[in-house]
Amino acid sequence: MSLTNAPDPAFRQAVVRRDLDNVLHPIVQHRLLETRQVVVTGAQGSTIYDADGTAYLDAMAGLWCVNIGYGRIELADVAAEQMRQLAYYPHSAMNVPAAALAEQINGLVGGGYHTYFVNSGSEANEAGFKIARQYQKQEKPGQFRFKTISRYFAYHGTTLATLDAGGMGERKAKFEPYSGDFVHVAHPHCYRCPFGLEYPSCNLACVKNMETAILGEGPETVAAILVEPIMSGVGVAVPPDEYLPEVEKLCRKYDILLHVDEVINGFGRTGKMFAHQHYGVKPDIIAIAKGISSAYMPIAATVVKNNVFESFLGEASENRQVVQVNTYGGHPVAAAVAVRNIEIMLEEKLADRSAEMGAYLMDGLRTLMRHPHVGEVRGKGLLVGIELVKDRASKEPASPAQVGAVVDFCKENGVLVGRSNGGRKYGGVITMSPPLVITRAECDRIVETLDRALSKIDFS
Repeated sequence: MSLTNAPDPAFRQAVVRRDLDNVLHPIVQHRLLETRQVVVTGAQGSTIYDADGTAYLDAMAGLWCVNIGYGRIELADVAAEQMRQLAYYPHSAMNVPAAALAEQINGLVGGGYHTYFVNSGSEANEAGFKIARQYQKQEKPGQFRFKTISRYFAYHGTTLATLDAGGMGERKAKFEPYSGDFVHVAHPHCYRCPFGLEYPSCNLACVKNMETAILGEGPETVAAILVEPIMSGVGVAVPPDEYLPEVEKLCRKYDILLHVDEVINGFGRTGKMFAHQHYGVKPDIIAIAKGISSAYMPIAATVVKNNVFESFLGEASENRQVVQVNTYGGHPVAAAVAVRNIEIMLEEKLADRSAEMGAYLMDGLRTLMRHPHVGEVRGKGLLVGIELVKDRASKEPASPAQVGAVVDFCKENGVLVGRSNGGRKYGGVITMSPPLVITRAECDRIVETLDRALSKIDFS
């Protein structure tokens, strides 16, 4: 069914029946799917289309990922051409698109890096953990550096290790126990400071907490510190500008690797190509995914600084090579699509556009502060969160039902927004990460729809 086809109820119902009888969906409760479905049959720009003819403005870019927007047919042409030439070969050998993509990435991060390709953000972070451990074991043979310092309420993926790293209790609970290799510290969420302090008089207590954890565990046991520059899962928590540079100083002080998760933050989302570039740091390990291909093909990567890479060089008999393999890593078709995706981002200056349109959208969303149940509007570029509260003075979070009602109202009116899955007091946030090609008119529509939703929903 193309975008121009008339709605076909029989076709749609057949798809729904086939799906319900055979598919296991992530996250969503299947009982809900029995009565409420979206059957996506096409998309263009910032809009997706249901088989019933309904159009939705997608203010989440899929799952934080369709950065260049939907309907870029030239990427299909690139994929088809690459399939004709070379559809696949293991990345133990070289291929042209993967080499070109790694060169692109190296340039985008400022040079001095090598790239290891995988399929998803979870795998990119997982590979980063393994690379950090192997590096530390090879470079400091007298020490046992296996721990990663990460933060409560962070999100880094869905494998057991990345769930453990993430520190979201409600996401982790059904899969416990974990290995205990991840040590969690307070997160930099100024609106809900875990220490009850105010910035800047707090003197970055969250960084001091991190150093206390390093000292408490023993620096000789810590391999890496893992941070997402802007924490998406907890409701787009933007740290103070000094935060990430101070974390980097801790890494250098204690000879710990800085592992930055750019899976959501990266590829123009925050107004720069990568979010850590706002803060002037040089990570040792960078996990990238999502926007690398704008989700047109599954591909992700773990990017490592050259001094880390060099630890894996040696004679074959030394067995220093990366002890890691991935069947589809460096897939030539996915890499070719990612190369063209990044070229489009650069040609259309989409990181700059993200900064411009993000500022415009934020200006509009801040007008929603006139609603007493909007506690804070925050974000950077086109990565935005709106904190909903029952009471602005106490900051008591809006209930899951109230947040869900806002999301549902927007959907019923043709706008798809997200919500934080941080749990407990961090779940009352409406999230947005629209395609970087979003227009001013579409930004206005998002604001207007949220305005109507907040006027209608009962927050008592």
